Amino acid sequence: MASNKDYLTFILEQLSDLDDISYRAMMGEYILYFRGKIIGGIYDDRLLVKPVQSAISLMPTATYELPYEGAKEMLLVEDIDNREFLCNLFLSMYEELPAPKKKRTTSKK
Repeated sequence: MASNKDYLTFILEQLSDLDDISYRAMMGEYILYFRGKIIGGIYDDRLLVKPVQSAISLMPTATYELPYEGAKEMLLVEDIDNREFLCNLFLSMYEELPAPKKKRTTSKK
């Protein structure tokens, strides 16, 4: 089941106090980026984030869910109506997220 664009718009509005939030549509779902790092995504109209220690600490009772079959488990963010919580969650997670992978360049021979 693909995610609804209205849900994406709502989440982006909740995060509008943060600089440099972006997304990429991928097979009916949306990957979320914060300052260039993948922080999570919207899958089946659920906000899921990477299970880094700061996210686990801020959401100790959060459930682990699969964004799609064959993927690694992520944390379900249930308190999406709390703008301050969401912004704080993303800010606290940022340092623990891996740097973006360098894109490979192919050389012409």
